[in-house]
Amino acid sequence: MISVTEKAKNRIVELRSKEGKADDHNIRVLVQGGGCSGLMYDLKFDSTIEDSDEIFEDKGIKILVDKKSLLYLLGTTLDFSDGLNGKGFQFINPNATRTCGCGESFAV
Repeated sequence: MISVTEKAKNRIVELRSKEGKADDHNIRVLVQGGGCSGLMYDLKFDSTIEDSDEIFEDKGIKILVDKKSLLYLLGTTLDFSDGLNGKGFQFINPNATRTCGCGESFAV
């Protein structure tokens, strides 16, 4: 399961509206090689659902994850911070053994 906090949900809805995306544009979460810790997150709107996608829904937000990325993301919570120390989406990933300072890359 992948979940979203209330703050993340509100920001996703706001961004989808601001970018003129229809409600059928879901959130796709990917894990790719790179970043200072070895793996990094990628987050984007996507209206295409692939046969191999796992689909999670939390607080009315559909989250699409390919099977390869799912291994790294199970149990993750997507949050949004707008505090003084940084603004943006944050991944609270129980599978990560190390994360970088910016929170955009991790290792398992």
